[in-house]
Amino acid sequence: MVFTTAGGGANQLDTGYEIDNSLRFQPNAYISRYDGVGDEPSNAGKIGTVSVWTKRGDLGREQGLFVVYEHNSVGYQTIWFNSDDNLQLRYEISGTEYQVKTNAKFRDPSAWYHVVAMTDTTQGTDSNRMKIYVNGTEQSYSSTAYPPQDTTLLWGKGNSTNYQYHIGRKRGVGSTTYAHYNGYIAEVHLCMGQNYTASEFGETNDNGVWIPKEADVSYGTNGGYYEFKQTGTSADASGIGADTSGTGNHATVGGLAAIDVTTDTPTNNFCTLNPLDVYASKTGTISEGNTKLTVTTSNLHTAVGTMAPTNGKWYWEVELDSTDGLNPSNLGISDLSRDDKSNMPSKLAWGYGYNASTGDKQNNASNSSYGDSYTSGDILGCAMDLDNGAVYFSKNGTFQASGDPTSGSSKTNAAFTWTPDSSMNWCPYVADNTSGVAFTWLVNFGNPAFSISSGNSDANGYGNFEYAVPSGYYALCTKNLAEYG
Repeated sequence: MVFTTAGGGANQLDTGYEIDNSLRFQPNAYISRYDGVGDEPSNAGKIGTVSVWTKRGDLGREQGLFVVYEHNSVGYQTIWFNSDDNLQLRYEISGTEYQVKTNAKFRDPSAWYHVVAMTDTTQGTDSNRMKIYVNGTEQSYSSTAYPPQDTTLLWGKGNSTNYQYHIGRKRGVGSTTYAHYNGYIAEVHLCMGQNYTASEFGETNDNGVWIPKEADVSYGTNGGYYEFKQTGTSADASGIGADTSGTGNHATVGGLAAIDVTTDTPTNNFCTLNPLDVYASKTGTISEGNTKLTVTTSNLHTAVGTMAPTNGKWYWEVELDSTDGLNPSNLGISDLSRDDKSNMPSKLAWGYGYNASTGDKQNNASNSSYGDSYTSGDILGCAMDLDNGAVYFSKNGTFQASGDPTSGSSKTNAAFTWTPDSSMNWCPYVADNTSGVAFTWLVNFGNPAFSISSGNSDANGYGNFEYAVPSGYYALCTKNLAEYG
């Protein structure tokens, strides 16, 4: 069993079709192409479909998933999240705007959403000319402004280098700024000149969950299929923006590198930090696909994970990337079913932490001698044994106090022990321990945003860790949770 923020997305697995990679976007990162390959042979600018899977990072601001932009300020067409977290499909052509905006808001950073945006201005019924599907369901709209029949827009236009195709940002007419995406994007189908519904790209499994399937679609002259399986930065078949549709529309990258190609996908969703799980005096910033917590003037800031299992054995790593020297940092686990969020978890009854400045362990605001202190550059490990009720902490690969995570029911030298209880939802956290201090945490649940020098996976082959995963322990991802959680 797993406790997560409620919401949509592919969080239950066994799909039969696997998505291996996603791309982690941060503001100022994007995929782009503008090479003047020519208009679609028929209905250029009138028909197009975009399918994309995404897991959101931050919320409450404009963020573009995809845009076609005409560089001479004629217009743009985009699918994006607005500042209210609605999805909008919007077009502006020569000063005239057409759009549909969903009633639904999409605010779950723990879930993968499948978004399909379709335009077909040849349709006789205006409501058939613009549609948004999320997780297989056509959305209802809070506002609409449909284009007249046979209006020529931009999807599928490309008869000069003025037409730019971007993944991971949007841009308006005459604007010099972009609304960049923050989060993960996977399995992008750009089908120019084609009208498809969501059922071409996904299906409902036996558990009633919308999951991806292998698509049999056409991409037209200006479309493409982007799987993000390569790590190069050039616009070719070895690049991050490689087009695997066969049309050869390879894209360039900006602000992206090999480390941003991830295995956090709709068919294996990894734990990240949760920007919605707010503790007292929240002052930090969560970034890098929700794997980095930065606090400049901390005041008891805590960030917890998006997954909180009730059983199984789980391992993750955390690097203290920077600190102002006072080392007030603390990492550990917390039972979310009992945590009232009034303070950092280890100062409450159901939080167990490992302090940086002293190496002490802490529970219910009580410190006890435990292990070594740690500072910037150190990598800490956490092995959480929920089957036996124990937690162990390591520093740079060595478990403290001679702890043995593989000792099972004997719980040899565990930092903390308790009686297992299936009603407890145990969640990773990172936090500070003193107000007025700056620090940065980099969290690795198996899908790091920072370089790993050695590379270790769990016994199922999931995750990428600096140090060996203890035998019997697994990365916090949905494939492992389905088997062990």
